[in-house]
Amino acid sequence: MKNRLKVLRAEHDLTQAKLAELLDVSRQTVNAIEKGKFDPSLPLAFKAARLFKLKIEDIFQDEEL
Repeated sequence: MKNRLKVLRAEHDLTQAKLAELLDVSRQTVNAIEKGKFDPSLPLAFKAARLFKLKIEDIFQDEEL
């Protein structure tokens, strides 16, 4: 799954650690999601979307699309 998490984090001047705190996950989880090594759970994807005031599909995209 591709995602724009790293770009959005940079646009909002957030460190991985701060974003992790806001999403209630570890910094390592944020890093893994940004690198495409881990797909977030649906609740975590919703939480990220609410945080950035976007739709889930504006942050996370299926590789097939």
